[in-house]
Amino acid sequence: MYLLIETIKIKDNEIYNIDYHNLRINNTRRDLFNCKDFIDLSKFIKIPGNSIDTIKCRVIYNKEILNIEYAKYQKRIIKSLKIVKSDDIDYQYKYKDRSKIEKLLKLKNNCDDILIVKNNRITDTSFTNIAFYNGTKWLTPTHPLLKGTKRQKLIDENKIIEADIFINDLQKFQKAILFNSMLDLEEEMYIEIDNIK
Repeated sequence: MYLLIETIKIKDNEIYNIDYHNLRINNTRRDLFNCKDFIDLSKFIKIPGNSIDTIKCRVIYNKEILNIEYAKYQKRIIKSLKIVKSDDIDYQYKYKDRSKIEKLLKLKNNCDDILIVKNNRITDTSFTNIAFYNGTKWLTPTHPLLKGTKRQKLIDENKIIEADIFINDLQKFQKAILFNSMLDLEEEMYIEIDNIK
């Protein structure tokens, strides 16, 4: 049976974006295991007391919650991306098994991370969604590998807009930004387009 994960940010005694995480975990359980019940993650997550650190909460589940892990969040600094192509990769659910992505990561050479291209379309990095700035707005790929919870929140707030972004479109943009459940747009994970190789 598949194992899946949900990564959730905890900071200042607050569980971030819990409604989006609840939606994804329950949609995934319904799609993969035909579960009809609703899991509310806030009833399972225990907020570490009086912590000033940002906590990365990792929920492991299939039909039910199997384990919850907590760790101090260590932010990775990414300034360069290596373009790698994989037309058969499938990561529409947040599987615990990331072996296909790990295999692609070995191709990053001297870059900090990879930018995965599927059928000539830009998708994601190895651990984040991505958006590109065209001078007036931020565009995020319509077909990411994983539709992240932060991505959906930013779309709902009209901070990013979905668009088909092909590999040949990169030079139309000024910069890119990485984001996921632990990284906000405001945290300035910017990448210059010339640093996408």
